[in-house]
Amino acid sequence: MKKTDTIIIGAGPVGLFAVHQLGIKGLKSVVIDNLDKVGGQCIELYPDKPIYDIPAVPECTGEELTKKLLEQIKPFNTKFFLNERVEEVKQDKENWIVKTNNKKEFLAPNIIIAGGVGSFEPRKLSVKEAEKFEGESLFYAVGNKEQFKNKNISIFGGGDSALDWALELSKFSKINLIHRREEFRGAPHTLSEIKKLEKGGKISIKTPCQLDSIEGDKNIKSITLKFDDGKTEKIKTDIILSFFGLIMKLGPIAEWGLNMSKKTIEVNSENFQTNKKGIFAAGDICTYPGKLKLILSGFHEAALASVECFKRARPNEKYRFEFTTSSKNIQERLGKK
Repeated sequence: MKKTDTIIIGAGPVGLFAVHQLGIKGLKSVVIDNLDKVGGQCIELYPDKPIYDIPAVPECTGEELTKKLLEQIKPFNTKFFLNERVEEVKQDKENWIVKTNNKKEFLAPNIIIAGGVGSFEPRKLSVKEAEKFEGESLFYAVGNKEQFKNKNISIFGGGDSALDWALELSKFSKINLIHRREEFRGAPHTLSEIKKLEKGGKISIKTPCQLDSIEGDKNIKSITLKFDDGKTEKIKTDIILSFFGLIMKLGPIAEWGLNMSKKTIEVNSENFQTNKKGIFAAGDICTYPGKLKLILSGFHEAALASVECFKRARPNEKYRFEFTTSSKNIQERLGKK
């Protein structure tokens, strides 16, 4: 059994920043994630998609943000346990024991759940031909956008993901944007830019309609759309991108006795502790009055949770807030001295 000061569940941006906030206070942590790589949703869903709301960083991708956070926590030599799903959490006096599906065990006074929205999987297309093209010419997320260059791409969806990728990929490919309703749910500014590109012939908008069939052998050659008025249209297509959202699955977290609200974990906004002392939640997984689902908010939540983690891990030491610019202890932990 591995002993540490804090067990962090989730290796996304909020989990990584929690490592930093714990580390500058002199606390050790381990990070457990059921994905096979660090970065959480940023890497899994939009590694190439621009992010605009990180303070002092005008624009970065999910992959770039992950790399910078990993660079920031390098001095702490934190151990990551990937492809590990937390199956059981039980109390042992003032500590918590965490067990994974691969029989690994961890002991710590603190747990920070930074698991985004839990386990997730995309809502898939319902047409029977779809499955055989998955991973080859039909995708539910964009990994490397280079593979989508100079293609005829049909994008399904009416939210931000569909609109953002239609705009981004139109820089080097012909785009059909397809939605089952007339109205789109995405950001008005993005939709305005797409309307401009529609006039220029770079994007073709098809509404209100749904996918009726996919034609092709090994790769997709065309698709047929069925409109609400009963008419059909065949469109030349090399690639299908489908963004119908995600099915969220909390998994074992729902069985840990935590107070839940609509698949999120209730916390207080003082230190983001749950109804179980020593278990905290930060990022999209937690909820409280005034909650905003922003990476920035998750960073703030992790920072305040780390203060209470210190108090629990070092009960005989008084917590003293120190600025990173003036604290010799913090600078030494960061390898600056």
